[in-house]
Amino acid sequence: MLVQNVKKGLEVTNLKKLALAGGVSANSYIREKFLELGKEENIDVYFPNLNLCTDNAGMIASSGYYELLAGNTADLTLNAIPNLKL
Repeated sequence: MLVQNVKKGLEVTNLKKLALAGGVSANSYIREKFLELGKEENIDVYFPNLNLCTDNAGMIASSGYYELLAGNTADLTLNAIPNLKL
């Protein structure tokens, strides 16, 4: 789905370069599919080194760990706050 949506975006924008970053860019299958897209569409595709492809899961887990150590817990009525300051 991601590749299909990017392909649509490329058709609309006429861009010739594409950079994939973040946690998703560490996925070898996604990298392969984007390289194929680059060949099909004659565009340059860029990826960061794998050691730079992080996502937020580790940071969120670490934050939760320290909250637990501090005694901050919640019941099942807890709701997500997507822009919460850590």
